Amino acid sequence: MNFIDELNSALKDAMRSKNQVKLKVIRELKDRIKNWEIQQGKTATETEFLKLVQIAVKQRRESITLYKKGDRQDLVDSEQAELALLEAYLPKMLTATELVQLVDRVITETGAKDMSDIGKVMPVVMKAAAGRADGKQVQELVRAKLQNG
Repeated sequence: MNFIDELNSALKDAMRSKNQVKLKVIRELKDRIKNWEIQQGKTATETEFLKLVQIAVKQRRESITLYKKGDRQDLVDSEQAELALLEAYLPKMLTATELVQLVDRVITETGAKDMSDIGKVMPVVMKAAAGRADGKQVQELVRAKLQNG
């Protein structure tokens, strides 16, 4: 089943069960896809769908951080519920060990020696991770490895 069919099915389920949070999240995803398709003038693929979900996940995480600083636990809870629903659409994330192994392998393959080589390493790691790793986390790991290397 492709992602559009999956979203439509989830939307129907959310409407039947009167799950307002799920309904809101799925409608937002469908809107994001439609807007992207209008802007790009083409149909979204699975890869673009995952990128749009990742953007929504990142926004939720940033909101949670801000709401915690503002001592708004009600909004934190709401964002966390939405975040959990969004993360269900993402592929399984790499474990810390898998990520370290991937970064080490790419550093070896590219022959990176120091921080000036970060531009060689990052795109290869991000492509190999294919949405299964947080870019900020990858960058921190690559920086640490190249500074110590």
